[in-house]
Amino acid sequence: MRGALRRPERPFQVLCVLVAIALTAAASLQLVHAESDGSRLTKSDFGSLGERSNTNTIAIVAGNPNGTYLTIAYDLSDVLDDGDNFRILPVIGKGGGQNIRDVRFLKDVDIGITQSILLTKYRESGEIGNIDDKIVYITKLFNEEMHVVTPSGSGIKSIAELNGKKVNFSDIGSGSQLSGRDVFKRLGIAPVEVNIGQADALEKLKTGELAATILIAGKPTNVMSKLRAADGFRFLPVPFAKTLQADYLPAVLSQSDYAGMVGDGQDVNTIAVSAVLIAYNWPKDSDRYRRIAAFVNAFFPKLAELQKPPHHPKWQETNLAAVVPGWTRIQAAQDWLDLNRTKQPATGATREQFDKLLTLGGVSDGASDPAGENNELFQQFLKWHARQH
Repeated sequence: MRGALRRPERPFQVLCVLVAIALTAAASLQLVHAESDGSRLTKSDFGSLGERSNTNTIAIVAGNPNGTYLTIAYDLSDVLDDGDNFRILPVIGKGGGQNIRDVRFLKDVDIGITQSILLTKYRESGEIGNIDDKIVYITKLFNEEMHVVTPSGSGIKSIAELNGKKVNFSDIGSGSQLSGRDVFKRLGIAPVEVNIGQADALEKLKTGELAATILIAGKPTNVMSKLRAADGFRFLPVPFAKTLQADYLPAVLSQSDYAGMVGDGQDVNTIAVSAVLIAYNWPKDSDRYRRIAAFVNAFFPKLAELQKPPHHPKWQETNLAAVVPGWTRIQAAQDWLDLNRTKQPATGATREQFDKLLTLGGVSDGASDPAGENNELFQQFLKWHARQH
């Protein structure tokens, strides 16, 4: 009959009508409540709130849930957020390489996490222009370990056996992809590169479609912590070859890191690269620089709080005064360190500290190590250090 209400023919239409009614009712109730208690916001109030929120918020481009960057960014948000006065906005990113591009080019991203070796890569290649005056660092964060996972039933015992085989290098633009390529090239190994997420890669390891998957991230990572040797996975050791020693560090994956993958006393040797917190080099008189300076002044005094559970154990390695060779620290961070230098604890296990210890102890002159004896000692030191924390 004309003019009569017609029943919607599709469930989706019914849903839309109900949602619209509910939203309208909720908005009406809010207005009634605001008017009744005299707290109704004016357009001017909304404008002030929006301006304050934008002025005191800073975005940090991190990584995906498989690695460590996103957890680190969330930890910063958890500890540093102060309502509308200051807020950290963690941004899911692709990881190392892409994060450098994002800090360099994206309008709303001022800070990111990447790998020190990738900064050098982009400087040398010039593929995103001259970044010496565009990118500065805030602090070195921690070391990221290389995880190489293969099916235990594949018979593969070393990464050299991955030559010519399909290996997942994680997402395009990630630190796992770019640094992983570099490691294999230096070792003279040429696998067939595949780029997919870690969850998909692990499934393909089970079916034999992939020989291995690579993840370079600070241990323990979410995705690797779920693996079990009983389910047919194993970590491959990565040799600390001479061709890697200029830019990488020796490291271990232990039972305390991955109880389901590493047996007691069966540590897996691997390598690590430095993770660095970087920022865009804004002029000192700009609002964007002011935000980064506010971040530094909020972050640095609270490192000790970040180093407490339940925050990621990688915070234990952070030494705010650690230098990233060849790169400039943002002045706001340097100013804070200069004012608080005597208060900074010596945290983290670094190769530089270890070599200095050997020199002071008369074990080495620090100039050369032809037999590789210091590297072997450092590997043993790392294993000992891992068991102490």
